[in-house]
Amino acid sequence: MNQTLTYYNQNARSFISNTRSVDFSENQTRFTKKLSKAAKILDFGCGSGRDARYFTEQGFCVTAVDGSKELCERACEYAGIPVKQMLFQELSEIEEYDAIWACASILHLSSEELPEMLRKMRDALKPGGMIYMSFKYGTFEGERNGRYFTDMTEETLDRLLGKIMGLVIEEQWVTSDVRPERGKEKWMNAIVRKK
Repeated sequence: MNQTLTYYNQNARSFISNTRSVDFSENQTRFTKKLSKAAKILDFGCGSGRDARYFTEQGFCVTAVDGSKELCERACEYAGIPVKQMLFQELSEIEEYDAIWACASILHLSSEELPEMLRKMRDALKPGGMIYMSFKYGTFEGERNGRYFTDMTEETLDRLLGKIMGLVIEEQWVTSDVRPERGKEKWMNAIVRKK
C-alpha cells in the first residue's frame, strides 16, 4: 500500500489530468438514482475529487477521504469540500452512511485485505445502505506500473462477497475504460446492498 500511496503523491498531477475530465455520468447516475435526496455518501478514495464534486452538486451530503496527501489537497480545491487524509483501514464509523462510493479505490488492497475492508464498509452503512465498487476486469493480482492491484471477474467478486455476511450483490456489470485510448481495458462494477 505504501508503494501505491507514494505513486499517487508523486504522480498526482498526471493522475488528475487523466481522470478528472472523463465522462463518468453513466455510473454516477446508476448510483445516485438509488439514493434519497438527503443521502449521506462516503467517497472512499476520492482521487481527483471528480465524483465528490458531482455528488455535492447533486445536493448530497458528501464525506470525501483519500490516502494520498497530494490528492487530498487537490480534491479539496476542486470539490469545494474538506477531504480527509486517511487509510482505508482507518474506517471506523458505524451506521453512518447511506452509500459508499469506492470507484477504482479498494482495488489497491490485496485479496487478503479485501474481506475485512468490506466488513468495515458494511458496518459503516446504515441498514439498507449500498456500496458501489469497481475493479479492473481480470484475475491479476500484484504490482502494475508502480501500484498494487487486485482485479476481479464476476466469479471472484461472487467468491469475495460470499465471505461477507449481510452484503448482497444488487447489480454487477462490465464497462470499458472511459479514458482516451484506454477503451480496450475492461472494468468490473458492482452495487452491493447491506441487508
